[in-house]
Amino acid sequence: MNATIEKFGWPATLVREFDHWLVLLRPAQPTLGSLVLAAKSDANAFGELPGAAHAELKAVTGAIEAALTCFTGYAKLNYLMLMMVDPHVHFHVIPRYEETREWSGVGFPDAGWPAVPQLGEAVNLEPAQRDTLVAELKALF
Repeated sequence: MNATIEKFGWPATLVREFDHWLVLLRPAQPTLGSLVLAAKSDANAFGELPGAAHAELKAVTGAIEAALTCFTGYAKLNYLMLMMVDPHVHFHVIPRYEETREWSGVGFPDAGWPAVPQLGEAVNLEPAQRDTLVAELKALF
């Protein structure tokens, strides 16, 4: 796997694997259920991905949206392709909502609602919390 995937905690954060993409739990959760959608490729530009990776995005985003609808009941879903620090193709997938979501006794406010997500205002999960959240999300895929 590429360095970007490893930085986001793979394999411990793996929620679902597709042919060209991995869905990972984002270790720092700006909102509950935040994910990273990472290309398995070493490409550093979206346009460098093979056509099959682009085509597979329909199935991948459909699976993500169905799972997160069940899990958080989000109002909006943001796919952010930032790639400023981590060079390989990936999106931050941020469920957006007005009211704080509770999970396992922890509150997850959406600090940026209704504007830009505040990625720096995140809940950092302990390893046991991460593993439990990964398992719950895997069950929805």
